[in-house]
Formats: sequence, structure tokens, C-alpha cells
Amino acid sequence: MTVSVNDFKKALQLWASGVSVVTTHSEKFGNQGMTVTAFTSVSLTPPQILVCLNQQADTGEGIDESQHFAVNVLSVGQQDVSNQFAGGSNQQDRFANTPWQTGETGMPLLTESLMSLECKVVEKVLAGTHWIVIGEVQHATCRPGEPVLYYRGNYCQLADN
Repeated sequence: MTVSVNDFKKALQLWASGVSVVTTHSEKFGNQGMTVTAFTSVSLTPPQILVCLNQQADTGEGIDESQHFAVNVLSVGQQDVSNQFAGGSNQQDRFANTPWQTGETGMPLLTESLMSLECKVVEKVLAGTHWIVIGEVQHATCRPGEPVLYYRGNYCQLADN
């Protein structure tokens, strides 16, 4: 017996997580990006991270073609960016309304994000409805600021000490 979808969603809402936008660029699809909350480090040596992408998301096709992607951890004040990349708008509009630049590996980096990690795909595993994409970090860019968090279906920020 497994937990119901509703009970599982309710439980996961109690996990506060950072909000990230995964971006990629390929010849066939151009710039693409999507909001994700499933992002974590995997290894320090070699430096690797993973992201989970819904297998129906079009950004996954671009990552398959380019074999590269970037993870942009959003900062406080970028809730609109999270919503914009979460869906609804087309890929061109997402980038037209968000400051970005081309990174060291050719990936689009969101310039107002807290940090960006440019990665090369090393493994991709199908798990249920999502792809787990493991990337080796090729370049890291850190910027000043505070992260935006997602908790119980709402955006939050760290409390002042």
C-alpha cells in the first residue's frame, strides 16, 4: 500500500525549499527554462548536482540536445521570475521579461539570481513522472543576496536574526 497523492502533496508542503530555474540553450530549441524546487548537491569530487524535471516539460528536450544546463537559485524579490518560468508563458517571453546573460558554457544565466551553476549532463534517470538529471558543475557564479523559499504553497524569506 502507498500513500495517496493528496496526503503525499500535503506532507511535501512541510518541506521548505529554495526555488530554482533550470535553463539551457540548444541549436534546435534556443533558450529554454523552467522553475524547479527539486535541486540538491550530489558530490563534491567531482562537483555534481541533480535536478528533477517533469518528463513532459519541453526544457528537458533542450537539455537532451545540448547536454548542458544551468541551475539559477532565485533571490528574494524574484517570485515573479519563478511564476513566469513555472509555465503559462512561452519560452521566448520568459527570457524577454527576465535579465539574463550567456554563461561560460553558453547557458543562459539569470543575472539577478543568487547563484548560477553551469553543468554538463553525466546521467539521466527516469523515476515515476520525472527525470533525475545529474550534472557535473563546470562553472559557478555567486552573487550577493538572500534566497527566496517555498513553503506550504507560498513564497517566504529567511527571518532576520
